[in-house]
Amino acid sequence: MSRKIERVAVLGAGVMGSQIAAHFANAGIPSLLLDIVPQELTPEESAKGLTLSDRRVRNRIAQAGLDMALKLKPAAFFAPELAQLITVGNIEDDLSRLAECDWIIEAIIENLEIKRDLLKRIDRVRKPGTLISSNTSGISIRAMAEGLSDDFRRHWLGTHFFNPPRYLKLLEVIPAAETSPEVIEFVSDFCDRVLGKGVVVCKDTPNFIANRIGSFAVAIVGKTMIEGDYSIEEVDAMTGPAIGRPKSATFRTADIVGIDTAVHVTRNLYASVPNDERRDLFVVPDFMQEMVNRRWLGDKTGQGFYKKIKDGDDKEILALDYKTMEYRPRQRVKIPSLETAKNIDDVRKRIHDLAYAKDRAGQFIWKILSETLLYAANRIPEIADDIVSIDNAMKWGYNWELGPFGIWDAIGVEKSVARMREDGLQIPANVQRMLEGGNRTFYKKEDGRRLFFDFAANDYREIEENAGIIILSALKDRNRVIKKNAGASLIDLGDGVACLEFHSKMNAIGADTVQMMNFAIKEVSENFLGLVIGNQGENFSVGANLMLLLLEAQEENWDEIDLAVRAFQNANMQLRYSPKPVVAAPFRLSLGGGCEIPLHADRVRAAAELYIGAVETGVGLIPAGGGTKEFLIRCLDGAQGSKDVDLFPFVKRAFETIAMAKVSTSALDARKLGFLRPTDGITMNGDRLIEDAKQTVLAMAREGYTQPRPRTDIPALGQSALAALKLGIHMMKRAGYISEYDAHIGRKLAYVLTGGDLTHLTYVSEQYLLDLEREAFLSLCGERKTQERIQHTLKTGKPLRN
Repeated sequence: MSRKIERVAVLGAGVMGSQIAAHFANAGIPSLLLDIVPQELTPEESAKGLTLSDRRVRNRIAQAGLDMALKLKPAAFFAPELAQLITVGNIEDDLSRLAECDWIIEAIIENLEIKRDLLKRIDRVRKPGTLISSNTSGISIRAMAEGLSDDFRRHWLGTHFFNPPRYLKLLEVIPAAETSPEVIEFVSDFCDRVLGKGVVVCKDTPNFIANRIGSFAVAIVGKTMIEGDYSIEEVDAMTGPAIGRPKSATFRTADIVGIDTAVHVTRNLYASVPNDERRDLFVVPDFMQEMVNRRWLGDKTGQGFYKKIKDGDDKEILALDYKTMEYRPRQRVKIPSLETAKNIDDVRKRIHDLAYAKDRAGQFIWKILSETLLYAANRIPEIADDIVSIDNAMKWGYNWELGPFGIWDAIGVEKSVARMREDGLQIPANVQRMLEGGNRTFYKKEDGRRLFFDFAANDYREIEENAGIIILSALKDRNRVIKKNAGASLIDLGDGVACLEFHSKMNAIGADTVQMMNFAIKEVSENFLGLVIGNQGENFSVGANLMLLLLEAQEENWDEIDLAVRAFQNANMQLRYSPKPVVAAPFRLSLGGGCEIPLHADRVRAAAELYIGAVETGVGLIPAGGGTKEFLIRCLDGAQGSKDVDLFPFVKRAFETIAMAKVSTSALDARKLGFLRPTDGITMNGDRLIEDAKQTVLAMAREGYTQPRPRTDIPALGQSALAALKLGIHMMKRAGYISEYDAHIGRKLAYVLTGGDLTHLTYVSEQYLLDLEREAFLSLCGERKTQERIQHTLKTGKPLRN
């Protein structure tokens, strides 16, 4: 059947329900958010003379959930105005409105009987064919729907979003025995394309996939910490980025999630898995129970494993000594293998070296990894039929860089199994059969195809990719690279479209990148329909290579800096005036030069999670790869079609955006700031970004692309506008909002944006503005305070206000 989702209902306006509704709003889908009716008035309601029958009172809990979602940091909404897509109500008065909805999501308290009672009521009012799902994190999907109508059960499944729904990619889809295959397929595809989720279809087992493996991983960390007498700080140093896991590691994550929540999950799991061979681990440690008793629940109560204290303007973070249950100043962790690992960029090599290190960290990491890998292998086919589902669940739900079986390949399957046997650990039968058959890895590549070892078939199978997803590394394995250097590659995407891929460290832009940009435009103009600029790294680009720039500035190599800036300007101008369409595909961090490149593309296809901005003032500079020029044109073009319009507000907007180093909080926000045009597209699922950008190129080519011509009609307002901007800068400095050096940079920027020494309105060329921005950039490079800012940013990752 043809199915559309035009309106959803979310029942339960707590932390998860309100954020699920927010994420549907991010996708442009209206929702009805319902919760229970309060049983008594608040003092504020009584003071206003309200009664329990007043709708404001009856909808209070749902409204509070929406208000909470609007205040969350990081933000649940792409933009606050999207909250208008959510209508609040209550379950008593508004349940009949579920008949207006195409999908009903239950997100109430984790109690089987309460859920069953609500689902019975929903069954009586929903229209036939309406999707109905539960956001439960572990209650049996089958048990919840027992005794409900046939149509209900055919359209019923679990949809477990991970918190926070906007940022965590994983969505576990859990069908029941009677769920229609069409429903499973539709929900999986919809959540992938429209909500941007990584969908893993799970079995209806306790805690499903990610929380089952994740709970074990946390439990083995706790057990190993106690047995080896490690501190909270040591554990977090060893279980964060060092082994490819988030910076919050183990105990900082527990503080964010809530200690009471962690204890609740552990207890429920223990009760639900009587036959689990490691059930003994799912017992709450005494110190964690004591933390719950004392209400040390983490961030929501102000203290957990860590506690922030303030002494005047000074702040200090204390760590818990779980043996004495007292807080003490955090201790710096210095273990040789951890220090060495900081210099290893390749996560696979980093994990390998740490797992086999002979020091205190190596012993801990080997223990937690070996136990987790064995546990994951033993869960097949109990919780999943294949290793890919488990690895994806852990990568998308827990933000691990590698899933368990990817980690196993990294440390060497044969090598690690031999050591596990020495440790007296029992090797799962499925892994033994794999090794006995001469298979040495869980994953491998063959003829450009990605394969995984299928325990059921006892052989390798190709990893099936969803239609519409391009994997650049796979194309490179198939010899689709046209040309490459250390900083970038040009790859043939097929269908007459090429892709310029950055792959330097952090995708920083250097001479290699610029060289490949020039080659790409020439090659595409002669042999392709168009060009995509994109990559599949951690971020699109963090901008220019600041370390090289600082070294050149300190050596006073001004001619070298001038040549480098000219080269980047010229490369961006070639992009801007390419004879074939150029579509940039930025995602996540797109800063500095990484912002200037999309500004010069014909069109942008942006990931929904896009943090783009011209941030050069933070390091004492201004955009000089054409970014100042191009953003000014963007703002001035906003005045087109208006007669006798005052252009100064448009110049002022450009000044404020660049001077304040504004960075978008989403692609939608990037549109509001002007970094994206209204015609630029947004892709919810980043995995689909390259394919979507490719299709944009093809569409532009089909429509008959016309090569644009360089601009010579840019209005430069001259000295009157410059004086007005300088006055604003002076007032900001007098009010203490900016430093004297901020003001100095601001005056340089204002000089460029108003056209320099012009005495009146003059129409200038792009090259005129490029020369001005390059001259300002060079002069700022020679300033001691700019060099201090660059040095501080390189050292700390944070801006310096000097």
